[in-house]
Amino acid sequence: MDKAEVLKSAQGLAAATAQEVISWAVSRFGAANIALATSFGAEDQVLTDMVLRVDKTIPVFTLDTGRLPQETYDVMELTRSRYGIKIEALFPEKAAVEAMLAEHGPNQFYRSVELRKNCCQVRKVVPLKKKLAALSAWICGLRRDQAVTRGSVSKVEWDESNGLFKLNPLADWTEKEVWGFIKLNDLPYNRLHDQGYPSIGCAPCTRAVKPGEDVRAGRWWWENPEHKECGLHSRGKR
Repeated sequence: MDKAEVLKSAQGLAAATAQEVISWAVSRFGAANIALATSFGAEDQVLTDMVLRVDKTIPVFTLDTGRLPQETYDVMELTRSRYGIKIEALFPEKAAVEAMLAEHGPNQFYRSVELRKNCCQVRKVVPLKKKLAALSAWICGLRRDQAVTRGSVSKVEWDESNGLFKLNPLADWTEKEVWGFIKLNDLPYNRLHDQGYPSIGCAPCTRAVKPGEDVRAGRWWWENPEHKECGLHSRGKR
């Protein structure tokens, strides 16, 4: 598949709705060649509902790092039940986790950005790359106003680090629009959102945000904002 030709075709999607972007992807790549990556956050719940409305055969997968909050598993179960779907859980390699813990201990991520990224690499990035190697495109819940690292997100991008297309159907959505969709459609969502957690990752690396803080302030809160990515969403060439 010619990358330049696909990106040229996608230029007309800048003002498209989220469901139009998903429908375009199905027609362009085929449902079996794309997948939705979900961490069961608010945006991902919106996308799960939209994706399954467009085509119920689109695969849905999640990264189970082994350090997730119980509330995340709760909403995973609610989502499976509501839509009657199987959600593939990707796990890190056992040997790699054991070696990392033996060398650095269970809380290495608090000591430096490098050690935190190493943990993310083992628990998230490596399992994701294995999954994406078999796909033509993946669907993500990135929005431009989530963080300084995401301000230039496009609805269709070339993911240079993983070698496939990345679809961000909610790129131009606001947080208000996300929650409006959830309430309107009575979607299941992570109850930590009600406790001041707008963005939820691994339990030791996520906290509630304080009034006035941005939505990503509770992720790796001990780091500077420009460092707050785990490697899943490296900004490669479009």
